[in-house]
Amino acid sequence: MSSKLITKKEAPEVLDLLLEAYPEAGCALHYDTVFHLLEAVMLSAQTTDVSVNKISPELFSRYPGPEDMAGASQADVEDIIRSIGLYKNKAKNLIAMSRTLVKDFDGEVPGDLDSLMKLPGVGRKTANVVLAEGFGEQRIAVDTHVFRVSNRLGLADEKDVLSTEKRLMRVLPDDRWTQAHHLLIFHGRRCCKARKPECSSCPVLEHCRHPQA
Repeated sequence: MSSKLITKKEAPEVLDLLLEAYPEAGCALHYDTVFHLLEAVMLSAQTTDVSVNKISPELFSRYPGPEDMAGASQADVEDIIRSIGLYKNKAKNLIAMSRTLVKDFDGEVPGDLDSLMKLPGVGRKTANVVLAEGFGEQRIAVDTHVFRVSNRLGLADEKDVLSTEKRLMRVLPDDRWTQAHHLLIFHGRRCCKARKPECSSCPVLEHCRHPQA
């Protein structure tokens, strides 16, 4: 096994093996509009998609659009999302984000990275997910799973999220970036776990540069 990074030639095979293992890999958040997608992604930080999906129906029903959320009481929003982590800060960001949408973007979620990142509470990862899922662009959103798995596996060897994203964009086929994002997340949740990776059942062990067992 080579200690060098996975090559551009080798990367598609890695994705093919992960796709075979996780054919259902995709966005696990429930939403019906791009605005609701943006809210769901913001809510998902440091909590599970399952937890977000439990509270989002009431949130979406109470505040269907940016104008509704912009006029919401923070206490009321907090009450709906109280079961998820960092709910006070997330409620504040949802309202501020919605007010900015109404004020600066005519109540429409913008479809470009720079504009999305101008919204309160929206970082690069959230913006990339919205562009991929809401606008159909090929994007690699690097969350904790993608960062850990790609650097452990050998798709990258970087110390920060942005450098990891740029490396993945260089090594992975540009028509499979969004797919790769989902596959790496599924692999991180189900096999390549942070504390105890299940290397004995890893579908890409033959390609892994840093097996843990």
